[in-house]
Formats: sequence, C-alpha cells, structure tokens
Amino acid sequence: MKICFPVESNEGLESSVFGHFGSAPLFLIVDTETNRIEEIDNGDKQHSHGACSPLKALGGQRVDGIVVGGIGGGALGRLNQLGMKVYRAAADTIAENLAALAINELSELTPEQTCGGHGSGNGHGQGCAHH
Repeated sequence: MKICFPVESNEGLESSVFGHFGSAPLFLIVDTETNRIEEIDNGDKQHSHGACSPLKALGGQRVDGIVVGGIGGGALGRLNQLGMKVYRAAADTIAENLAALAINELSELTPEQTCGGHGSGNGHGQGCAHH
C-alpha cells in the first residue's frame, strides 16, 4: 500500500506531517510493504486557493491513501474521485501516523472537515491544522 504524506522537509519516517496538503513543499510516499520512501516535490505549490490540482502536485503519482493535517474541499473531492482515501493525521510524525493507520485509528476526512477560504477571519474549517 502506498501512503502519501505532505511534509516540509524529508526526515524519513520522523518527518512531521505538514498542516495543509496543497501548500506542502514536499510529499513523501511510503510503500508499507517494502518500507521504501519516495520524495516528490510539490508540482502545484503555487496555486490559488481552491485551484489545487492533486495529481499535478503529486507528479502524476497514484497512491492508495494520503494522511494530512488539512486539505481543501476541491482537492479532497478530486482525490476521492480518483479512488484515493484521505485521512486526518492523528500524530506529528509519519511513523506515528503509519502505526495508527495500521490499526485503523485514522479517520477518513469528509467534505465537512475541509479547509475554507484563507481570506477573511481565520477562514479555516475544522479540517485545517495550519494557521
């Protein structure tokens, strides 16, 4: 199973999960069967809010699941349409979140838990872990 994690820097399994999918500098994809980690630069980091192209961001890479701190509704919808599940990070590091995923302790994000606009007020829905 290939699981994607947005991160700020590559510290392997000790990398902290980034607060928002679309603006993460990098993605680490962990193959849970081989423990191989692949690093991908975010190819869509400079998009306007609501215009995230998840497949462009992931360089066309297909994954089985994504573990995030927060994500916009459009990106969540596009990922779900492609058959990719998106889970809310329950801990800081990739290793901790992989352990939680293995025992079904990560919840799948719903559209009601996504990030709102980033313009007025704090603009963040409940699904946002970033500020």
